[in-house]
Amino acid sequence: MFERRLIAHCDWSMLAAILLLSGIGLAMIHSATYDSATQSASQQFYTQLYAIGLGLLVLAVFSMIDYRIFTNHAVLIYVLLLAVLVYVLVAGIVHGGARRWVSFGFINFQPSEFARLFLAVVIAALFNESRNGARNLGSLLMGAAVLVAPFVLIAKEPDLGTAMTLLPVFLGIAFVAGLRFRYIGMIVLLSLFVTPFVWTYALQDYQRSRLSVFLAPEKDSQGAGYQQIQAKITVGSGGLTGKGYTRGTQGQYKFLPVVHNDFIFSVLAEELGFFGVVVVLGLYLFVIIRALAAAEIAREKIGTYLVIGVVSGFVFQVVYNVAMSAGLAPVKGLTLPLMSYGGSSVIATLAGFGLILNVRMRRFSS
Repeated sequence: MFERRLIAHCDWSMLAAILLLSGIGLAMIHSATYDSATQSASQQFYTQLYAIGLGLLVLAVFSMIDYRIFTNHAVLIYVLLLAVLVYVLVAGIVHGGARRWVSFGFINFQPSEFARLFLAVVIAALFNESRNGARNLGSLLMGAAVLVAPFVLIAKEPDLGTAMTLLPVFLGIAFVAGLRFRYIGMIVLLSLFVTPFVWTYALQDYQRSRLSVFLAPEKDSQGAGYQQIQAKITVGSGGLTGKGYTRGTQGQYKFLPVVHNDFIFSVLAEELGFFGVVVVLGLYLFVIIRALAAAEIAREKIGTYLVIGVVSGFVFQVVYNVAMSAGLAPVKGLTLPLMSYGGSSVIATLAGFGLILNVRMRRFSS
């Protein structure tokens, strides 16, 4: 379990950066949802505050339990993950046309947000057990098969954005585990081959519409292109120093939908400007660098695989959300980790960093 001497090896600087990002995100959520009429904080603000508190508790737990306990029970974790995702499709709560949540009475829980974390555990264990890692085609195909089931189940909710975040988890671990370049070429060719079938049979009408208007959103400025246009306006209006905290017009007057969730980065850019954006992106870069350092110094390769899997999913989300907010990527329901509103998202993200700290702290243990 946990040895007190391990606390000396905790990466306090990374933890401080994580807390700063969570705090900035909470402040932005407060600004985006502030009720000027009653001059009071919104329910979303308090929900996120509680989620951060619970997430930090989960981070502490995940950092204390030896990560090898998780990887040693990878098969059980995978079975439980699939069982929960199937339950969501059968008896989950429907909201906004999607069945993604499970209710515990006082709180709604989104299991798909934890899929990246648990998939990283399973894929890390799989490639660790293989003598040749991802260099062997059989092991690579086995890993791909493990990926397919949760991907399809989450996409059926429908939540294609979250399903897509599973891909970098698999590819990141596979790359570190020795993925051969010829296999990378095969993956690219296969992706090109299946794209027409995915477009025709897998995507919902609204998803095809979002992709179609991405390059020319003005063609449907009041429909599928509306969010993309408003996001670009919001980001561009902040200038160097921003309009000031709680003084943003796009978020305050609801020109940009779900601004406290998918487009929290746009609120940041509008209110704190270019300087605020640089600070936040600098913090994200610092967290990523420290996490990669933990992967590099891990005592065992399975620890390296686990950290890379968690970091790969995290990096993909950050890059895509920022690009989406700037109008450089199609609109998808992907949160900005640690900053966007969403209890399940922030708890799952902090749990992942708990495992990263775990790997780092145990680099000298037997």
